[in-house]
Amino acid sequence: MDFQQVFGKPPETQASAPGRVNLLGEHTDYNDGFVLPTAIPQSTTVQLGLSSDGHHHFYSENLNEQVSILDINHSPSGFASYIFGCIEILQKAGYKIPSLCVYVKSSVPMGSGLSSSAALEVATLRAVRQLLNLAIDDVEIAQFAQQAEIHYAGVQCGIMDQMASSLADTEHILFLDTRTLERRVMPLPEKAEILVIDSGVPRTLASSGYNQRRAECEEAARSLGVKALRDITDVEVTEKLPEPLRRRARHVITENNRVLEVLQGVTSERFGELMNASHASLRDDYEVSVPALDTLVELLQKTPGVYGARLTGAGFGGASVALVAVGEARSITTHILEQYKQAGYTGQILVPSLELSNAA
Repeated sequence: MDFQQVFGKPPETQASAPGRVNLLGEHTDYNDGFVLPTAIPQSTTVQLGLSSDGHHHFYSENLNEQVSILDINHSPSGFASYIFGCIEILQKAGYKIPSLCVYVKSSVPMGSGLSSSAALEVATLRAVRQLLNLAIDDVEIAQFAQQAEIHYAGVQCGIMDQMASSLADTEHILFLDTRTLERRVMPLPEKAEILVIDSGVPRTLASSGYNQRRAECEEAARSLGVKALRDITDVEVTEKLPEPLRRRARHVITENNRVLEVLQGVTSERFGELMNASHASLRDDYEVSVPALDTLVELLQKTPGVYGARLTGAGFGGASVALVAVGEARSITTHILEQYKQAGYTGQILVPSLELSNAA
């Protein structure tokens, strides 16, 4: 199927946006913290045309599903909620959006923690910007996308995913201060590349413990008398908090410190150590890992040529990310997936990411 087969006419414009993988800085963005994502080669493309019947019509090629919005007061569910949310957020910002035909196709894996939702939101907003020649920049695109996910998809997300999809590229790491939106691009450590392997455990944030973790962090910040946990650098102050708030706050504070250490410049070996520590913190203090992810990460961490590994994305399933010696990603994957299968799980390589290698 293509746009013309579904809607009976060619599209008037289209735009794409990449998924992302996060190397360090997990569950810190909604705490005003620091993150280190990068874009991945897989992307989502949205094609647009004007609707002739006054209603919005959305079609997903991947799901082979069409949704028509006949009642503008009724928000749809599933993939359509992200598109509808983007349209509504633009409307509320004062932009007049006509009825649209929207065709979506994507190579970003869904349910793997690689921000397929942010890629859909950013691609949708980019396509609408092109179609209507809207004067909105890439940061505003990310902000609108975040609001769409919060208000229409039900995920109280931070802004990392949307900023990465809107501003990152596959050749650099993006350092982002999620409070100020200060950002800079950084190279990977020397002789290193990124490997992403799916655990085979799908998840969706709206049905996970994601929103609960955010609420716990906000309660911890109130108890400590700060606007957000980003405002604390000394982990010892968390000892006064009750459980599980103590462990939630400890993860956020130590995770921010890990990102800031990388910002000062570290070797591949040290970057890997920080990734390993991040996974342990996500597993033990933030409790967002699952047995399959722990097994996959442990196998990676024990494999020669792997500097470090951790879960990526919000957890509760999804993918792992590893920093590996340049040129070793594919051979490491073959070894890891064999061991992973012997442990009773099934996974798959998602991003060998040779595009991200720094062989200098």
